[in-house]
Amino acid sequence: MTTAADTRVVLYTRDACHLCEDARAVVVQVCESSGARWQEVDIDSAPALREKYGEYVPVLEVDGVQQGFWRVDGARLARLLA
Repeated sequence: MTTAADTRVVLYTRDACHLCEDARAVVVQVCESSGARWQEVDIDSAPALREKYGEYVPVLEVDGVQQGFWRVDGARLARLLA
């Protein structure tokens, strides 16, 4: 069973977001290569998340630290997970 402590990468997204789809593909590829666990959170599932992130999705968080938004750089993510 995966716990929150096991999850190193969180990708905040929303439906009908083409940048989110692109980011998801990068996160899946890098996390599969590195063995890192990740989860996706729909910001529209909670008003506080929608308020916090608004139009800045996708937002990438690694080890509890926000690492960027809109575009995910696969090489940078791989370095952060190394």
